[in-house]
Amino acid sequence: MPSPIQVTQSSIPPYEQYIEEIKDLWESYWLTNMGTKHQQLEQQLANYLNVPNISLFSNGHLALETALSAFNLSGEVITTPFTFASTTQAIVRNGLEPVFCDINPDDYTLQIDQLESLITDKTTAIVPVHVYGNICDVKEIERIANKYNLKVIYDAAHAFGITIKGESVANFGDASMFSFHATKVFNTIEGGALSFREPQLTSIFNAMKNFGMTGPEFVDYIAGNAKMNEFQAAMGLCNLRNIDEEIKKRQLVFERYMEQLSEIKGINLPFIQQGVKSNYAYFPVVFDQYKFSRDEVYELLKEQNIFARKYFYPLTNSFKYFGDQFNPDDTPVAQYIADRVLTLPLYADLALDNVDQICNIIKGGCLR
Repeated sequence: MPSPIQVTQSSIPPYEQYIEEIKDLWESYWLTNMGTKHQQLEQQLANYLNVPNISLFSNGHLALETALSAFNLSGEVITTPFTFASTTQAIVRNGLEPVFCDINPDDYTLQIDQLESLITDKTTAIVPVHVYGNICDVKEIERIANKYNLKVIYDAAHAFGITIKGESVANFGDASMFSFHATKVFNTIEGGALSFREPQLTSIFNAMKNFGMTGPEFVDYIAGNAKMNEFQAAMGLCNLRNIDEEIKKRQLVFERYMEQLSEIKGINLPFIQQGVKSNYAYFPVVFDQYKFSRDEVYELLKEQNIFARKYFYPLTNSFKYFGDQFNPDDTPVAQYIADRVLTLPLYADLALDNVDQICNIIKGGCLR
């Protein structure tokens, strides 16, 4: 059996580079609580993402939870069920009620034509998701949010470094959450960040990720612990030096898939958005009346020690803990895509020969 090919593989810097980066921690003994490396990474990320304000967190989920809490929301929040569990859970854990909007059949982002019809007098925010690096209709979402005085917090976990018509995606909405999990294009082992417009949010976010403390003797918020430690920040500093080269390598893998699988009837390939500079985070394919179903392709690859992912499946509005509260049939496009989508292995160091192997299996070259 050949060595396994996972759906993703973490990008890590050269060993010596990371060791050099963390060496001075043995001199400072400052390992967490927004130390020197944390501060350096915040500044470098603000420059790279071209944003005025950024706050680092121990992971993306707690960053999103914190943003929702900081804006003092109540009632209903419109979002998408075609996302990772974290998005919906962050809403629910803040005591808010998710209202699920369907998605577009091509780029899988929030369906703008349905969005406005879901707004009620209980709606206080919209949490759209940039899916696989596909960017939501940010201008139309902004127009609708302004019309109804709603907050917009983007789940931008997949959108690190992406620009639309030259503008950083991190600059849209009242805040955007980025995940720096080990599987993401840019990682800090675990980690996340919020980018945001209003500078006064800096002190609020800093307090809310540190038990609500605003000073040694003052606790102004009910909060938790979501600080990024210095070892995470050091990994981020190293990975940020190599990020452009990593994205270029991912692009080669992405383009090889496109070349191998294009014009095959029954396989819908990633949608290319005009004006968007991609980060090539994922390669989702939808098997729509192909000779093999999504689940059959998944098993064919697995037999060869290749592990793709049904991502996103199932929809979050079908999770067991909701019981009968929501009906996935109310978001039929999302349900259709979730039943047919498979993300294929994609990472910077994936050999192009392995891409060819995966494509040959999908096309039927390795069937028994």
